[in-house]
Amino acid sequence: MLDPARIEAVLRRGPAAKPLIDAYLAIDARRRTLQGELDGLRAQRNTRSDEMASTKDKKSEAFAAVRDELRVLSQRIKEGEKELTALESESRERQLWLPNAPHASVPDGVNESSNQVVGTWGDRPEFGFEPKDHVDLGTALGVLDFERGAKLSGARFTVVVGQGARLVRALISFMLDVHSARGYREMWVPVLLKRAAMEGTGQLPKFADDAFRTVAARPEDEFYLSPTAEVPLTNLHSGEILEVLPVRYTGYTACFRAEAGAYGKDTRGMIRQHQFDKVEIVKFVEPETSYDELEALRADAEEILRRLGLHYRVSLLCTGDLGNSAAKTYDLEVWLPGQNAYREISSCSNFEDWQARRAQIRYRPGAGEKPRFVHTLNGSGLAIGRTLVALLEQNQKEDGSVEIPEALRPYTGFDRIRPQV
Repeated sequence: MLDPARIEAVLRRGPAAKPLIDAYLAIDARRRTLQGELDGLRAQRNTRSDEMASTKDKKSEAFAAVRDELRVLSQRIKEGEKELTALESESRERQLWLPNAPHASVPDGVNESSNQVVGTWGDRPEFGFEPKDHVDLGTALGVLDFERGAKLSGARFTVVVGQGARLVRALISFMLDVHSARGYREMWVPVLLKRAAMEGTGQLPKFADDAFRTVAARPEDEFYLSPTAEVPLTNLHSGEILEVLPVRYTGYTACFRAEAGAYGKDTRGMIRQHQFDKVEIVKFVEPETSYDELEALRADAEEILRRLGLHYRVSLLCTGDLGNSAAKTYDLEVWLPGQNAYREISSCSNFEDWQARRAQIRYRPGAGEKPRFVHTLNGSGLAIGRTLVALLEQNQKEDGSVEIPEALRPYTGFDRIRPQV
């Protein structure tokens, strides 16, 4: 049952939240009423059973009357329990649709136009020539092959070639090394996931149309392709009670999204692909420290951009742009000269106990104490494809070459990508 303060907070998300709350409250009210009715019927059944047991004349009319009443009570209880099971299932389904309550520090707003820029880093690169976007750059350099990607798999797939492929591999290793050195434990996790894992972090049921899944004869044999490493990393501890906090993980996975809600957007290049790569950072923390931990997690994601020398800004998302599962989110937005725009490269979010309740992830504050739900946090650290795009566009030179940041050179083995002759 949602308390009034939480309902009021959820309603800050805008008019779309109210019907979801109303539908849940209506089902929950009926469930609780029926539960009370069943408790009363069971009490009556127990009383009548005692009366039957204490009746000495088993052939008397009084005994027959109580017996008949017991049959009616048992039937009503049976029907009520069947209805209660259905209501509990529907209540859970409705609850899965409910968004998280925004934190008090999240600004009100209808859409991204109300997001607040809270910081920038580095200087916007200046060029003495007309900068190209990553599509033209990557094609001329021979490191991006969009035609063969489409031939293999259709629109929104890309083949990364030669030095570009090595740069992708370098970025993954570099990011994992940086995060590991900052206290995150590296994990290698499956990308084929059960439905329960997708529900645990909030991808289902809301984003079912955006998920890729396998086909099987039985629904229980189906798997979902991971849309982000957040899902397997967070669900590592589903159904568990953690004894020591905080827990910090980092991991790389290929990610898969249908982009069902982005029809017609970012169709050029690598900005919005059906298959892409990400390094993720995830935390399980005590509720009292979760917002300090969010600032630290954001700093860890920013560290990657800073070491790569990429100009970016930080935006605090408003209620209308906040993800369904998050209580507070910062977007790191990298500058793309080819688009003359900032684009998201990482979202750093505190989910408070929203995911933990769904996935049943708890911790024990002290020996013998009652378990409490953890707070979960995650951020991209970073999206590999968009980092590649930013490196190409921000580091391009007039001769068409692209300089490799010093931090990556031990991983790539080269300091520049030059146009093919």
